[in-house]
Amino acid sequence: METIQTADIIRIIDVMGDVIIENEIPFCELDSVAGDGDFGMSVAKGFKVLKAEWNDLDTTDIGKFLRSCGMIITEHCGGASGPIWGTAFMSAAKSASGKSELNMEEFATLMQSAVDGIQRRGGAKLGDKTLLDALIPTTESLKQSAVSGQSFKEAFKNGALAAVAGAEKTKEYAASKGRASYVGDRSISFPDAGAMALGIIFTVIADKF
Repeated sequence: METIQTADIIRIIDVMGDVIIENEIPFCELDSVAGDGDFGMSVAKGFKVLKAEWNDLDTTDIGKFLRSCGMIITEHCGGASGPIWGTAFMSAAKSASGKSELNMEEFATLMQSAVDGIQRRGGAKLGDKTLLDALIPTTESLKQSAVSGQSFKEAFKNGALAAVAGAEKTKEYAASKGRASYVGDRSISFPDAGAMALGIIFTVIADKF
């Protein structure tokens, strides 16, 4: 059975950080319609610190690495992004506690843990026009990939497609959570910035894996 190692997870988060930092301004522009327009800056702020402290992170196993990332992200990402993204990492870390490799089913479980953590933290669900509208379809896609025995490469590609489709679908929703909820129906026809960001991040990860 194919597995990914701690080094693979480190590479995935490294790529994620690169994408977030490179797209700081575009992600802010996506957020400018219904949000404060600072989403890209808020998330990039935390990942810039993560990159600066990269060589000091605990890479003993997957869980410890993700926990190290989560602590930095929670502290240094601005606005609501710190608690939300930090919770995702910390929840994923618990799922991978003590593990140095994951099979497809275990990786899907890790992603589900991130979803569960975010939902406990913010109370959002699918269709609320949040990043979960990309993250949940990706996670469900990964679960299906585990059942069908797909390789990680295939699973990541399909997961990225699910994220992009989910992000595009947020154009149909009125925002009901966070700052965007203040504009209500005026947010319809515009995508959620967090969901769009995840679609871009997962697409690049799938291309590079």
